[in-house]
Amino acid sequence: MQAKETLFADLVQGRAQQFQVPLYQRTYSWTEKQLKQLWTDILEQAELLERGEKASTHFLGSVVLAPSPQNDATFPRWLVVDGQQRLTTLSLALAAIRDHVRATEPGQAERIDEQYLINKWQSGSDHFRLLPTQADRPHFAAHVRGTPTDQSTEGTVTTAYRFFQRKLVEAADATTPQDAFRIEQAITSRLTLVAVTAERGDNVHRIFQSLNNTGLKLSQADLLRNYLFMKLHTRGEQVYETYWLPLQDSLSNEELEQLMWLQLVLDGDDRVRRQDLYAVQQQRFENDGAGEAEIEAYIRELYRRATLFRRLLHPEEEPDASVRAHLRRLDAWQAQVTYPALMLLLDRRERRELDSADTARAMSYIESFLVRRMMCRVPTNNLNRIFQAMPGQLPLDVPVADGLHQLLSADNRFWPDDEELREKIQKAPFYQFGRWHQRKMVLQRLEESYEHPEPVDFASARLTIEHVMPQSAGDEWLRMLDEDAARAEDLHSRLQHTLGNLTLTAVNSELSNHPFERKQDLLRGSHLEMNRRIAATERWGAEEILARADELADRAIELWPAPLHGVGRAERSRDWALAHEVLAALPHGTWTSYGDLAAFLGSGAQAVGSHMAGTPGVVNAYRVLTSEGKVSDGFRWTSEEEGGDVRARLIADGVRFTVHGAADPAQRLSADDLALLVAEDDDRADGEDATQRTPDGGQGEETRATGSSVSSRRTTPPRRWKRSARSSPAGRDSAAGSGTGRVRSRRARS
Repeated sequence: MQAKETLFADLVQGRAQQFQVPLYQRTYSWTEKQLKQLWTDILEQAELLERGEKASTHFLGSVVLAPSPQNDATFPRWLVVDGQQRLTTLSLALAAIRDHVRATEPGQAERIDEQYLINKWQSGSDHFRLLPTQADRPHFAAHVRGTPTDQSTEGTVTTAYRFFQRKLVEAADATTPQDAFRIEQAITSRLTLVAVTAERGDNVHRIFQSLNNTGLKLSQADLLRNYLFMKLHTRGEQVYETYWLPLQDSLSNEELEQLMWLQLVLDGDDRVRRQDLYAVQQQRFENDGAGEAEIEAYIRELYRRATLFRRLLHPEEEPDASVRAHLRRLDAWQAQVTYPALMLLLDRRERRELDSADTARAMSYIESFLVRRMMCRVPTNNLNRIFQAMPGQLPLDVPVADGLHQLLSADNRFWPDDEELREKIQKAPFYQFGRWHQRKMVLQRLEESYEHPEPVDFASARLTIEHVMPQSAGDEWLRMLDEDAARAEDLHSRLQHTLGNLTLTAVNSELSNHPFERKQDLLRGSHLEMNRRIAATERWGAEEILARADELADRAIELWPAPLHGVGRAERSRDWALAHEVLAALPHGTWTSYGDLAAFLGSGAQAVGSHMAGTPGVVNAYRVLTSEGKVSDGFRWTSEEEGGDVRARLIADGVRFTVHGAADPAQRLSADDLALLVAEDDDRADGEDATQRTPDGGQGEETRATGSSVSSRRTTPPRRWKRSARSSPAGRDSAAGSGTGRVRSRRARS
């Protein structure tokens, strides 16, 4: 190899020659950010020329060239192994200068053309000094010929050309004139390049790899594409035109990379990571001694599966109505984690191993698996492993849909059965788990199950989740709850976020925290059947909420199939893992009660107490107290490493005590506060306290009453727990302003 410093003019002008961007290179991708930087450098050099200063030139970068297989003595052709972005950009800039001066200086325009852009006496593709990769070729050729068409008015090539057109007009402004020919001179003689030229027989692929060995410059899909077309010595053009170009047009680079990864997974590699895609696939080809036929077969298979993959990204392209409905719901759920299983099903259907009805049935198991786990608060951290392993684990001796049902029902899959689903619908705070769009989809599906003769158009309706019994319960609501139990506040805490108390509405700002009689009037006019049923109820207390939860549980069990019995059932102990997680996250100077922790878990206070008493090593177990802020009579240290006076430990942790010996109620964390502690991201545990997004990209709000005013809810849940004000017990409903280091009570939360 030879390396030397050169200028753009010295590299491209002179005798007829051509610089070819190989098929394996990515398309032109410079954006305005890179173009602006280059233009700044060009103007700086133009100003130096104008002042006659002989300052150093600007180093633009390297260009790596190799002799083309089509090379001949009379017309040298070079492969651009690296540097195509620079060469394409500079060529487009010169084309823009040529067109800028054509009307006033036609001779100079012709000179620029013949020196830098075209081979005057060559025809066809040989007419161009620079020949981009096929995807960019029509647009680039149109601008070099000076005859852009409607087809060449979009894309990155055109964007770059127009950028330079615009900048040349700005540079010609009378206030800050810049001569176009001086700008041309700056481009051709003041921007230096290092040209690295390989000899015939050098390993061009090895050169390319050494330039991109970190994978930072190019994506995994870029690197793999480059490798594939470097291997296609004789059939590259045909394979590119027939398969790769349509494939590249149908998917973005990131989507193409995901498809390449899915192809490895479908072939049984259940451990490959996307960031290792290139290395793993290259190694497979090398180990198998893959030649051009095998490489072409791989690209042809990618092309076939791309049509299937697009149906996951764009469910409207799926022809079967039932399968399309499942794909739409899974897309709305944002269930990209299930793509290996969904691609497997679509692939097997195309191979006629199952029909559309069985494909839809199998997808119903996947949907149920996700929905039931979310409703039963099963952590999602192992879903990637479950679905990535599925193609290699699917039983071979049963039909595909039945095999998938069996696989998802296995012991370590934790797919909740009907009994657990019903229990969680009745008791668990549905509003505080999963993501906002998932909770909304569950309610939407339940509404659709009523099969109303005039169903709501959910795609255009601006619906958000509403608490029928509000989160901030006024005196009238508490009096109603007092009819059901002696401790209305505890009952409110346990039931407010359960599914039986939630519905969908487009008028939650009007509903606000009004008494039930006012809400009835508004809900009667709703087009949703679930709201009409709520409005037909005489009162809305614990009995009615639990009755509705039981009705919704019946519908959920009907909508979302259960796992198979005998294969295994979910372990209920995972709820305690969630309890351990939230206790470990308790901030300094806070405590919680058995009732609060139970409400957060959707369990019972007695069960929480029994678990805490019988489970060694639970972090911060001693900071769970009775609702009065006292240490439970049944509390015992569970290991020898622990011990000592509980109150002393609490004081050391910043918990204050009143003169009556109870922990300061201002430092108590409610079930709502606990939910914020374990928020995984801005969607989990937002409880729709976060501003809810609507289908049109707008935002709907659930509101709260503070005194007589209505204020919007916080837009995003905090990443970490924040203390907020809590007024004295006599004035909690006033929700005093934040910043005093106190925790707002449940009643002050909307």
